[in-house]
Amino acid sequence: MLDAQFDAAVRFMPLHPEPFELYAVKYAYRDGRRVQNFLEPDPHDGPMPLNYFVWLAKSASRTILIDTGFSREIAERRGRDFLRCPVETLAAFGVAPGDVQDVILTHIHNDHAANLEKLPNATIHLQDQEMAYATGRHMRHSCCGSAYELSEILRLVQLNYEGRVEFHNGSDMICEGLSVHRVGGHTAGLQFVRVWTRRGWLVLASDASHFYENFETDRPFHLAYDVGQMLDAFRSLKQLATAPDMIVPGHDPEVMNRFPAAGPDLEGIAVRLD
Repeated sequence: MLDAQFDAAVRFMPLHPEPFELYAVKYAYRDGRRVQNFLEPDPHDGPMPLNYFVWLAKSASRTILIDTGFSREIAERRGRDFLRCPVETLAAFGVAPGDVQDVILTHIHNDHAANLEKLPNATIHLQDQEMAYATGRHMRHSCCGSAYELSEILRLVQLNYEGRVEFHNGSDMICEGLSVHRVGGHTAGLQFVRVWTRRGWLVLASDASHFYENFETDRPFHLAYDVGQMLDAFRSLKQLATAPDMIVPGHDPEVMNRFPAAGPDLEGIAVRLD
C-alpha cells in the first residue's frame, strides 16, 4: 500500500511526466542451479545462472544510476565472473561518471553498492531501514552479514557524514516520473524503483524478485530476511507496473532475451527496457 506522503506527491505530478530512457547493463554473472534459487526445495533441479545488472535511467534533465554493482576484487573473492566495470560502461551511453546526479541503492548487498568512489557528484538514495539493518545487531550473524561488504558500508557512513546520502522511509518520489518503494523481504530495507517510460510505468524489481519465476509463481528466493514481506512484495510489483511484462527482475538472464540490445555495439552487454 502506498503511504500518504507518496500518494499526495503523485496527485501533484503531471498526468504524463517526461519519460525516461531505461537500460539494464549486465556487468557480471555466475553459474547456479535451481535448488540454490528458491526457498522451498525444487523437485526439478537444473542449471539456473544469475546475471548481475545495474540500471541507467536518462531523461532530458536527469541522469540516475540504480545500483552500482561490485568491483573486480569483490568478484574474484566471491567467485563471480566479472565482465566489465558497471560505472565505466556508462560511457557507452554518453554518460561520464560525473554526470550521474543520483544513485538509488535498492539495498546494499555486495553486488549492489560498490564503486561509489567513482561517482563524485551523485546524491545517494537509500532506505532508513536498510542502513539500520546493515549496521545493526543482525550483522553479527554470517547468514545476514556475509552478503554485505564492510568496506562499502563504511564508505556509505562516510558519505552520509559528507552530506551525500538522502534517506527515505517507505515510498518516495525522487523526481517526476521516478519513485522508490520499500518492501523489505530480501533485506530489511529493500526498495524497488518505478519509472515512467514511453510505454508506461515500468518497475525495476531488483531483488524484490531475482527471477521472473519468483513473482510469477509466488516462490520466494532462498535468501530472505522476512518471507512474508517478500511474498507481499510480489503483489506490490504487479500493482505498480502498467502491465505484467513491465516488471523487470533483478538477476534473471532472460532479461537479455526479452528486450532489445541498447545498440549495435552493446549486444550481450545492455538492453533497452523502455
